Amino acid sequence: MKAINRIKAVLAEKQVSGKWLANEIGRTENTVSRWCANKVQPSLENLLEIAEVLKVDIRELLRPSQE
Repeated sequence: MKAINRIKAVLAEKQVSGKWLANEIGRTENTVSRWCANKVQPSLENLLEIAEVLKVDIRELLRPSQE
C-alpha cells in the first residue's frame, strides 16, 4: 500500500511513541501501529485529534499529492 500518512515520521520528530499517542487519543496500540505502517488510514476526525495532540497542522500528517 502506498504511504499516505506521515504519522510515524511526525511521532519520531516529536520524540513520542505510538503507545503514547494511543493513550492520548483513546485508541489501541494496534490501531496506531496500523496507521503508522499505512496498512489502514485514520478517519479525518482521528487525523484532527492526532494533530491536536501532537500540536501540528493536520497537513503535516499527510503526504503531498505530487509525491
